[in-house]
Amino acid sequence: MQAVILAAGRSTRTYPLTLTRPKPLLKVANKTIIEHNLEQLSEFVDEVVIVVGYRSKMIKDFLGNRFGKTKIKYIMQNDVIGNADALKLVEKEIKDRFILMFGDDLYSKKDIKNLLKYDNAILAQKVNNPECFGVLKTRNNIFCEVVEKPKEFISDLVNIGCFVFSKKIFGVLDDIKLSSRNEYELTDAYNLMAKKHKMYVVQVADYWFPITYPWNLLEANEYMIKNNIKNTKNKKVTIEKFTNISKNVSFGENTIIKSGSYIEDGVIIGQDCKIGPNCYLRKSTTIGDNCHIGQAVEIKNSIIGDNSNIAHLSYIGDSVIGNNVNLGAGTITANLRHDGKNIKTMINGNLVDTRKNKLGIFIGDNCKTGINNSFYPGVKIDSGCMILPGEIIKRDVSK
Repeated sequence: MQAVILAAGRSTRTYPLTLTRPKPLLKVANKTIIEHNLEQLSEFVDEVVIVVGYRSKMIKDFLGNRFGKTKIKYIMQNDVIGNADALKLVEKEIKDRFILMFGDDLYSKKDIKNLLKYDNAILAQKVNNPECFGVLKTRNNIFCEVVEKPKEFISDLVNIGCFVFSKKIFGVLDDIKLSSRNEYELTDAYNLMAKKHKMYVVQVADYWFPITYPWNLLEANEYMIKNNIKNTKNKKVTIEKFTNISKNVSFGENTIIKSGSYIEDGVIIGQDCKIGPNCYLRKSTTIGDNCHIGQAVEIKNSIIGDNSNIAHLSYIGDSVIGNNVNLGAGTITANLRHDGKNIKTMINGNLVDTRKNKLGIFIGDNCKTGINNSFYPGVKIDSGCMILPGEIIKRDVSK
């Protein structure tokens, strides 16, 4: 069987993290999104066709032509004019019934297996904010229509971008017209398909994590750590005396845990890291490879990218820090408003409610801060930026 992953988009809503890499290469629990999904697919498929576009070389170089026993093919979408156009590009590669999924969400093997009970089916989930999604109209678990971001309540059951289709789906693609966004939309394809062929709706039984905004990575990271972490303390990890390490902690090879370090349940640390002395890693924290977390540093519910250093006297909470970032001594992230209200942040020129009352910062790759920098909640720092010593950062910083 084959699967198709749509991974061509630029993903501006996850800036600054996707300024330097495509969204499928963002990490959750020290594993890229695309690796996670390929693992979920591996039981069912022998070939995956990936539609690439934005920074396509990074995906190709990272995965190569195989993932375990699964063959990988790439199709280039030069003009990213919609996900229906992306699907049309793969028609000649598809032999029979196939799985289709978006490349920037995390899906579960269990739910994919349930989809495969049908020739044509859509995976769906009930959500608290259906007005932000494509809402499904159904009748006895049969798909009738999808309505994009309705202003009035229709249903709380939404399309989540994972499907199984027969080749009949390609028969409707030529009939799709440009949408108001000047794109060829897959939602139009589902609606046309439903008029000719029966399509079932399968509700999520395990999990689904859409990575729409940077903070969604933290939600997925917390879940993956809690449900998948395995305690690993192999011979290639050095743990000095006078450390306190909880049971559910994972260490990569050649990592050193120095004296005085306190590590709670639910922490993942990559390989070739130096942790401590005297640092505090709290639960739901992921540290990438080749990182230094040092003296009097506290990190809580955060993702720290590869080759990054937080060496002295800093607090990082509810934040995502990119690759090759150096945070100077005394870097403090505020992650709570004084009034306790939800934190809002600018996304593509619009002020977006994150629906979170605790949220830190998002720093792109290759950034440096000076000493004694403080950051307001929800602030984003573009890749390659340098922050001068002593600055209080109240708003997003662009290069």
